[in-house]
Amino acid sequence: MPTIDTATLRDWQSRGQDFILVDTLPAEAFAKGHLPGAINIVSDDILDAAPRRLPGRQATIVVYCASEDCKRAGRAAERLSRLGYTEVYHYVGGKRAWKAEGLSLEH
Repeated sequence: MPTIDTATLRDWQSRGQDFILVDTLPAEAFAKGHLPGAINIVSDDILDAAPRRLPGRQATIVVYCASEDCKRAGRAAERLSRLGYTEVYHYVGGKRAWKAEGLSLEH
């Protein structure tokens, strides 16, 4: 599964690259703070929700969760691949790495 780091994610955002950022944490955690522009699809719901909420299978999708210790985003990325999504990236550092760079969350 391809991964993406904070610098690359920031670059994609600043250049306006077309991608969908998916927070895979529970809704309560998403409401408390998420990366700018992210949508929330809980990893356990991704098999049902992805076909409705994510466009074509060729869309570039970046999934993340709380930190490198969190397994939700990795599971979500695997499930998206099984559904036929071809451009899925795992932002392994998640919210912890984002905040460690001094970047802010949306609420």
